[in-house]
Amino acid sequence: MKTIELDDDLYFYIASQTRHIGESASDILRRLLEQPAHARVPVAEAVAVAPPKVVTAQQGLQLLLDSGELQKEEKSINRFMRVLSTLYGDDPAGFTQATEIKGRTRVYFSRDPEALRASGSTTKPKPVPETPFWVITNTNTRRKQNMVAQMMASMSYGEEVIAQVCGAI
Repeated sequence: MKTIELDDDLYFYIASQTRHIGESASDILRRLLEQPAHARVPVAEAVAVAPPKVVTAQQGLQLLLDSGELQKEEKSINRFMRVLSTLYGDDPAGFTQATEIKGRTRVYFSRDPEALRASGSTTKPKPVPETPFWVITNTNTRRKQNMVAQMMASMSYGEEVIAQVCGAI
């Protein structure tokens, strides 16, 4: 397996094309490029690239998962907001970059609620607690989980942690 560097906007576009949690970037690209699952493309030359950093779980997120506080929340929207707030608390810079994730027509995150309202007719923007960001909330639980999964992947969290967090939402 090879690693390549991508500009942030291209990475976020690829991440936004995820159809299910755990779908790899290679699977997404194969689907978008309409390539067979095991197509071999000749490599012009080998390129040495540093392996990506994988975050298992940062302190606040791990404490949230271990505390059982998410399970006490009755509504998925409250669990969703709590996770987002915790992700920001653990890595504000990474969170800020990850907010570039967008849907086909909707903007998911913004510092301005009007930008979210302008991206769809019923977005119901709400402020993410203890952050300067707003998020759309008029989505089903599966979409919320997908948004969190894409965000955490762009913040370099490992697949196991992402699955654990998304399962708790």
